[in-house]
Amino acid sequence: MAISPPHVLVPRLWWSCHSGACGGSAGLQLWWSCCSHTCGRSTGATDHWTLRRHYCELSRYSFIFWLDCIMAPEMIHCLVGSDLTSSFALCSSIGQGLLILNGPKWFQHRRLLTPGFHYDLLKPYVTMMADSVCVMLDKWEQLIMQDKSVELFEHVSLMTLDSIMKSAFSYQSNCQTDSENLYIQTVMDLSLMVQQRIQTPLHHNHLVYWLSSQGRRFRKACRLAHKHTDKVIRERKETLKDEQELEKIQTRRHLDFLDILLNAKDENGAGLSNEDLRAEVDTFMFEGHDTTASGISWLLYCMALHPEHQQRCREEIKDILGDRDTVQWDDFGKMTYTTMCIKETLRLYPPVPLVARELSAPVTFVDGRTLPKGLSVAKLNNSFITMCLYHSLQVFNPLRFSPENSAGRHSYAFLPFAAGPRNCIGQQFAMNELKVALALTLLRFELSPDPAKPPIKIPQLVLRSKNGIHLHLKKLQ
Repeated sequence: MAISPPHVLVPRLWWSCHSGACGGSAGLQLWWSCCSHTCGRSTGATDHWTLRRHYCELSRYSFIFWLDCIMAPEMIHCLVGSDLTSSFALCSSIGQGLLILNGPKWFQHRRLLTPGFHYDLLKPYVTMMADSVCVMLDKWEQLIMQDKSVELFEHVSLMTLDSIMKSAFSYQSNCQTDSENLYIQTVMDLSLMVQQRIQTPLHHNHLVYWLSSQGRRFRKACRLAHKHTDKVIRERKETLKDEQELEKIQTRRHLDFLDILLNAKDENGAGLSNEDLRAEVDTFMFEGHDTTASGISWLLYCMALHPEHQQRCREEIKDILGDRDTVQWDDFGKMTYTTMCIKETLRLYPPVPLVARELSAPVTFVDGRTLPKGLSVAKLNNSFITMCLYHSLQVFNPLRFSPENSAGRHSYAFLPFAAGPRNCIGQQFAMNELKVALALTLLRFELSPDPAKPPIKIPQLVLRSKNGIHLHLKKLQ
């Protein structure tokens, strides 16, 4: 599959009948090349870059409102920094959380949730992340005794779900060892059903979908998830009522994300309603575990493909940890080369390949062209924004992110967690988990790819492989 740069695609278009600038179908070819990525199909890298180089400059004048690849960071800044409304109506039944909300209510929720991701709150999570990773690695030790490659994604997904539930909600799910857990299965099913709905245009109509068998299954799964979340919130409220004050809680255990949600108040002293609480918990659970699982899985794959970088990361981690066998908060800032490898993986394999938004205000670019209010735009989060700034874009080169090479780079040239007011609120949580997972894995295993099962990238809600991500693991002495 082609490694393509981030694009902003304009799906509502007015074709100019009087323009012959495109030379016939060139603009439509470019549009189809870009669209093919969102449908899980692949266009060759050569074809894609040819279309970009030869047709973008022509096609921009073939539409009254522009169909093109927006690649300059300055233009991305204009768009991402503007007032964008989220467009995730297809998964709104899961809950009206930050992912779905817009306007004043989104702003209120964002302000109330931000303290839940403060560094002081994230520090105690590191131990729980490490515990979850170790459970996964113990399972892998048993699997490699069968002398077969290990498919990573399912194991990593359970690990990230376990980690979120332990750290953010102080909930011991044991989901990595108890795969029959009804709530865990429901969360996994919801991710799959949302993706299936997106891939079925007829089901974009709410009435048609709710009357279908899949729609009924989806509503049943939502009810099960909501019931579990309501129970967790209700029990935590009772606990907080007994403990009364956050200071007293901290003497007994760490504060978690749910504690912050339940005690959050705006300037008027109003907190989140029960429905809003449930929506934010479900959104964090639904959105957080799969995206991080995708990032970790592709990171381990990149390490397997590039043993020289794998070994350099391993040596760096050993130097930092010394005689310790686990990771601490203060270690993260010292993982210089490891962080560069993580960023390079996120560049080549972005966990969220597509972000869709709707403009709630007109956006005018520096060249005078305008996107009107109400227009839907989609950004494909692949590679760097402009070809002109970087060389060999399809080569895994962590040194792109060295301090020397990063100096003077536009802040919107690399957006693994989006940017602007709607950037990922949990990005520090995700980066920490990526570092913990990579460090502990490299301390225990040597990774190599399975040549018989190369992954086939398919962009869904998160970037997956059609046939899984299979690696050979060799236990280190």
